[in-house]
Parts: sequence; structure tokens; C-alpha cells
Amino acid sequence: MKKRSNVFSGFLLMLICAGLTTQAQNINRSKFIPDSIDNYINRALTNWRIPGAAVCIVKDNRIVLMKGYGIKELGVPTKVDQNTLFMIGSNTKAFTATALATLQEQHKLSLDDKVTKYIPEFKLENKLASEQATIRDLLCHRLGISTFEGDFTYWTSNLTRNEVMEKLSLVKAPYAFRTKWGYTNAAFLTAGEIIPRVTGKTWEQYIKEMIFAPLGMSNSLLLSADFPKSINKASAHTLVDGRLVAIPFPQLDNLAPAGSISSSAQDMSKWVFSLLDQGKVGQRQVLSAAAIEATRQPQDIVASGIRPTGESYFELYGLGWFLQDYAGKRLVMHDGGVNGYVSSVTLVPSEHLGIIILTNSDQNSLYDALRWEILDAYFKRPFQNYSDKYLEGFKLRYQADLQTNQKLRDTVALNLKPALSLNDYTGKYTNELYGNLTITKGDNNELEVRFEHHQRMYAKLQPLGGNRFFATFSDPEFGKAVFPFTVDRNRVISLQVKVADFIERTPYEFKKQ
Repeated sequence: MKKRSNVFSGFLLMLICAGLTTQAQNINRSKFIPDSIDNYINRALTNWRIPGAAVCIVKDNRIVLMKGYGIKELGVPTKVDQNTLFMIGSNTKAFTATALATLQEQHKLSLDDKVTKYIPEFKLENKLASEQATIRDLLCHRLGISTFEGDFTYWTSNLTRNEVMEKLSLVKAPYAFRTKWGYTNAAFLTAGEIIPRVTGKTWEQYIKEMIFAPLGMSNSLLLSADFPKSINKASAHTLVDGRLVAIPFPQLDNLAPAGSISSSAQDMSKWVFSLLDQGKVGQRQVLSAAAIEATRQPQDIVASGIRPTGESYFELYGLGWFLQDYAGKRLVMHDGGVNGYVSSVTLVPSEHLGIIILTNSDQNSLYDALRWEILDAYFKRPFQNYSDKYLEGFKLRYQADLQTNQKLRDTVALNLKPALSLNDYTGKYTNELYGNLTITKGDNNELEVRFEHHQRMYAKLQPLGGNRFFATFSDPEFGKAVFPFTVDRNRVISLQVKVADFIERTPYEFKKQ
């Protein structure tokens, strides 16, 4: 839902092998999509260990490709088709931003209205930011909060939407208001919750009535709670200690406007068709052209980097969309990553080109690599085999993580004694933002951590010697980490908790009560 998946971070710095580049110059790029793309995708699914995917390409108001690949669930021979539902994660954000921009065109609000005009109880830690933050600030991630900060507290938790908004006031923003871009899911939730204050309809009701229904997106779902009930759905998968496994469907409705939508290649094509045709469906004006354009205007500088081709680039953010320029064309794009799924949506408005890629494993970069492969084919650029290049980098990183975890398990196997009795570490701990956790003695000289807002999840703590423990979460999405206790004069003061970067990068300090 949330976020841009971090599984591909750093891969774009990899440069092209000279031999492959020479070979690439001889490939007829016009033949890639009609003749080669099926083989490319099927090979990539095998190499990346992705059970299934759905891909759609639209060009000049017609479907060039719409197809399912692979299977819906590991070990179950049911094939993905064009109507198979995938969770699209943060590709939800464009729906929320477009809805609010449409309300602006209807003169029901302004994107530059202060948030407190509609949500008087809205607060941030920074008093000035609380008073001055606008709807636009929420939609372009410029509150001063760092990327993913606070998500451990919200992600798949039992908090309600109102409670998440209340918790936002406790996030200690490391940057001054409007000075730095930082991806903030709770901000998009807050923006979405302005819709019922203006229309009297919930976010999900409004999106369904104003976008889904008129576009004919009849199979798409707004809430993650409804996803398991669908018959034609792709199951969620991830890698655990090198093994591909199916995992439970994530429950993300407390952050719904930021990423709870599930959709199919067929339904997403209707969304993309309309966006590329200034909001029209045939001759009907379904979405406001001005609202669509408002979401594509750059608001923040996100980053700069180097592509695999060696070209430099800048990335900007609009309202629910990332913006880049590539081969002299403006790209409007977003990724979506939630537990078990990653996806990408890419628009090239000047070329009337749209690309949709949905996958049911959260440990892949094919959703990104294939985007660039298709763009290069249309722009008649040399073939780069991005999937293999991204995969090489992914394997190096993943293998390094496996080795780190194995070293920690080897240390656990030495049966090193903690500095204190296990009883000294047990008890209740609290963090101002998150709330409480409780540590009890488990089996085999271990400790067990239970979390107030993730009641179905626990972490097992195994001694590493001293006051350090190897933590393994029962939910593999939260990862593995070293949890150090702070001790003063043989008295436990606090515990530092760190979850996987996919959830949140910021560690939490829990004080012992």
C-alpha cells in the first residue's frame, strides 16, 4: 500500500556491460512487444521466483497487450488472467489525489486550504506546521517527516483511521516544515479523511461512486478487508530465509486512502485510458481534465540519480504521482508495495502510452525493470535487459542479508549468557508514539515480545551475549534485527526496536516501566 518498495534501491546505479550494449544495438526494438515480451516476462517470473503477474500496455487509446502470466498462488495451478485482482499498494494514492483535485474543480474545497479547516483536531508535533499545513502539503509529502516514519505504528495495526491521525501528532519530524520531501502514508490518510468532511461520504464510498463506477471498474475493491472474499485474486508471497512462501493478506484499511485498493489489469486499463484522454471515457467526460493536470504539476524535488544507461535524472513529486523526464518525454508514474505485492503504473501523456504491471511477490524488481524495457521499446532505445541487471543486484543484497542473519544465528548457537537474568528484561515497555509492548520469558532461554497494536504478531528474542538479542518477528514482513537493551547499574532502562526497512527505517526506543 504504502510505499515504493525498497527492494530495487541502489540498482539504478549499476552501469551497462559494454558487450551487452553492443549486442543491444542490433536488436529490432519494434519487435519486442509483439514478438518477445511473453518470453521475456515468463523467463523473468522464473528467475525472480514470482508466482504470477498481470501486464497491460495501452497506446493511442487501444490495448496493445493485456495478459496474465504465471499462477495466483504457489503450488496451486490456477492461472492469472486479466481480471485477477492484485493489491496495488500506493498506486491508490493517485485515486485519492485525483478525487480531492476534482473537489477543487467543483469549488467544494481548495488544495491550498488549511487542513484544520476540515479537520480542526489535526495536529503535528511542529505547531507552525499544524497551523499552516494544507491539503497540498499532505498530498506531496512535505510535512518534514522522514520517509516511512511512523509506519511501524500504523502498518497492519489495530489502530483506527482517527487513531492514526492522532498518532501523527507524536511523530518527531527531523526536518523543518516544507523543507524536505519525506514519504508519509499517514498524511495521505489524513487527506483522504477530508473527503467525508466535505461530501458526507466515506473515502471508499466517494471513490467508488465518482471514479470506479463511471469508469466501469466493477471488479476493483477499495478496502483490504474485502480482498480475501474475492474469488479471482492473486495470493500474497514473500521470501523467508531464501524460500518463497505464501503469507496472509495484509489488513490496511486504517491507511486506506494511502494504499488499500486492489484491482486487475482490465480495470486498471480503464483508469489509465481515462487519465491519458483528459478524463474521458469515449465521448463522456468522467474525470475533470483540470483535476488530472493538477495532480501532475511538480511540487517537490525527490532525488537525483544515475540510470543503468549512465544518464543522470531528477525525480519530482506531484500529487500522488512521481514525475521524471526520460528520452525527452515526461513520465507520470508510481510504484506500490504492500505485504506480498508490488506494482507500477506509468503514463507518458505526450505519447498516449500507459503501462500497468502487477505482481504477487514483494521481493522483486520486475515491476520496475519491465516498465523501462517497454518504454525503451517504444522510444527505440537499445535493449538493456533490465530484469537481469536488477536481479544481479537484488541477489547480492539478499545474499548479504542471509549471511548476516546466519552469523547472528551462529552467535545464538554459542549459548552466550545475557548480562542479566532473563527476568530482569521482562516487563512492560512504552514508546510515546507506538504505545506499549510486553516482554515475557519464552522457551529455551528466550524472551518473547508482544505488541499492543499488533496483537497477532510477536517477536522472539535470542541472547547474543551482553544486553543484545537477536529478534525474529512472527510476521516475516517485519524482518529480523538486533535488539539492544540499555542497562544502567544492572537495571534495564530501555529497549531499541527496529523493524524491516520495508515497514519503517526509524528505530523506536521503548522505556521500561
